[in-house]
Amino acid sequence: MSLPPLDAERTGDRLPGPLRVAVRCIDAVSEWTGRFTAWLIVPLILVIAYEIFVRYAFNAPTIWAFELQFMLYASTVMLGAAYTLLYGEHIRTDIFYQRWSVRWQGIVDATLYLLFYFPGIAFFLWAGWDFAYRSWVIGELSEFSPWRPPVYPLKMAIPLTAALLFLQGISEFIKSLYAAITGRRYES
Repeated sequence: MSLPPLDAERTGDRLPGPLRVAVRCIDAVSEWTGRFTAWLIVPLILVIAYEIFVRYAFNAPTIWAFELQFMLYASTVMLGAAYTLLYGEHIRTDIFYQRWSVRWQGIVDATLYLLFYFPGIAFFLWAGWDFAYRSWVIGELSEFSPWRPPVYPLKMAIPLTAALLFLQGISEFIKSLYAAITGRRYES
């Protein structure tokens, strides 16, 4: 079932100026952090290649490589989450969703952002901040190897990720409302 189309003159073709600026700014932040985060793949590949080389060429695996790989990979995945949301690449049950009109997709998305996404991300931000702050205060070090690198910078990626996801969620919510009202996808 689809809703009747709304009059384009009544709804307007574009978002109001402040909302358009907010969406563009938030999307730019997510784009920039995603592109920056993607560069973490380079040191990750170098560490993995080094570990493979010394392990198999010299039979001398390193102690620090696993932890560094873990930290780089975790940072890449977490800090790239808002970028992934920007491009709609998170998991979605498309079996029903893709058959709905753009307006119904907007209505469902906006409703789900309000009921589930924002409360979940707010909790993630609150709990992540508490977790990272405690780690930072005690100067937490890894217990998995004698190398004992600091883990508090990695744990700070948790609330940072939540904040970036919250921001991008605001942009996506505005775009969903636009789709619900106009029956068209938002084009920046």
